Amino acid sequence: MDDRLLERLVAALERMSPPPANGVDLSGADGFVWEPSPPSLMAVPAISRVAISLLKGVDLQKKILVENTMRFAAGLPANNAMLWGARGTGKSSLVKAAHAAANEQYPGALALIEIHREDISTLPELLRLLRGAERRCLIFCDDLSFEREDADYKALKSVLDGGIEGRPAHVLFYATSNRRHLMPRDMIDNERQTGINPGEAVEEKVSLSDRFGLWVGFHNCDQDTFFAMIEGYAAEFGLDISVEKLHAEAVAWSRTRGAMSGRVAWQFIQDLAGRMGVSL
Repeated sequence: MDDRLLERLVAALERMSPPPANGVDLSGADGFVWEPSPPSLMAVPAISRVAISLLKGVDLQKKILVENTMRFAAGLPANNAMLWGARGTGKSSLVKAAHAAANEQYPGALALIEIHREDISTLPELLRLLRGAERRCLIFCDDLSFEREDADYKALKSVLDGGIEGRPAHVLFYATSNRRHLMPRDMIDNERQTGINPGEAVEEKVSLSDRFGLWVGFHNCDQDTFFAMIEGYAAEFGLDISVEKLHAEAVAWSRTRGAMSGRVAWQFIQDLAGRMGVSL
């Protein structure tokens, strides 16, 4: 066989072969996005987040998650965590802020890897890729939930339990969800009504949440907390406006959104800064 043809065949086979387990390089960035096809980690040059000091009204949640993340960054045992509760209350912001705080305390210790909800069935493949990595990894899934006839929760349950391979000690899983048990209420109720063993069927689905060692709840904020949020943002970005006017405009803005939350506070500050000609 011609040597050049042989070299081309070898090169083609190498391109088709999966990368070795120890071939993943996580040194190029602090954040990555998992792309399952073809299996790869896309580096994120700058993670979009807010400073942890600007997260108001979630002091207990902040303490719990930051302490757990710090232990993990230090190489100590830590728990998988699920942050559940009302929309716009700072769940995903807290995950990213805790990651930043841990890397500030332990420089370069943690890589934050985002996996999209629709790719959750490929989580075992991601773990196999990360087994050979030297850096500690925090896998993050935002807005995680499951619908009727959705079997992906079984893959997640297996990963959280460790399965036969076991979850790598240097990998932790954080998720946020608007649902306490990750399932819609009618899906659980339907199991009670139609299952041959309804109690067992419901237990299987509800038990998914129990696989998370930390279960942190978030709730709608009151007006005082909402004011503390916008005052913190205004001070951080140097917005020259009186407290009275700031409060009045914030209340008017929240009424157009039908809620007071961290997300609404940030959206208001963006609008206010734009009107004042201030760059954030």
